[in-house]
Amino acid sequence: MTDFTISQMRVEQSEILGAASKHATALIWVGALLLVAGVIGTFGQIMYSFISIGMIGAMAILGGVLQAMHATQSAGWKSVSIQWIFALFYVAVGVLIWMYPIPALGGLTIWLAAMFFVTGALRLIQAFQHHVFREWFWLLLSSALSILMGFLILKGWPSTSLWVPGLLLAIEFMLQGWGLIFLGIAAKSVSS
Repeated sequence: MTDFTISQMRVEQSEILGAASKHATALIWVGALLLVAGVIGTFGQIMYSFISIGMIGAMAILGGVLQAMHATQSAGWKSVSIQWIFALFYVAVGVLIWMYPIPALGGLTIWLAAMFFVTGALRLIQAFQHHVFREWFWLLLSSALSILMGFLILKGWPSTSLWVPGLLLAIEFMLQGWGLIFLGIAAKSVSS
C-alpha cells in the first residue's frame, strides 16, 4: 500500500467530489433545509403521511396521462390497446388513492412492514454468510432491528397507517440532510 501525501490526498478528494466541491455551500444549505423538513415531519407525521400518499396518487395519475398520450401517438402499434389499459389503470389507481387516502395509507403501511421483514431476513442470511468477520454482528443487529420494526408496524396496524409513512419520510429527510451537510463540509475542506 502506498502512503498518500497531503497534496495527493487533496487531489484524490477533489476528483471524488468533482463539481460538488465548487458548490459546497449549496450542499450545506440543501442539507439544512432537508434536515428542517425532517424535523418538522417528526412533529407532523400524519400530515406527511397524507402528503406522501397524495403524491403517490398524483404520480399514478400523471403516469396514466403520459401512457394515454403515448397511446394516442402510437397508431399502428400492436400494443396500443395495452397502453390504453395501463393508462386507465394508473389513472384509476391515482383517483382511488385520492378518494380513499386512509385505506391507501393502510396498504402502504403493510407494504412498508413487509419491506422491513424482507430486508431484515435478507440481512440475517447475509450476516450468517459473513460470520467469519468480526463485523458480522452489525449485520445481525441491523437485521434484528429491521425485523423488529416490521413487527412493531404490523402490531399497531391499522392505526400505525396514519403516522408510520410520514415518520419514515421525515427520518429519510433528516438522514439525507445530515449526509448532504457532511458532504458539503468535506467539499469545503477540499476547496479551501
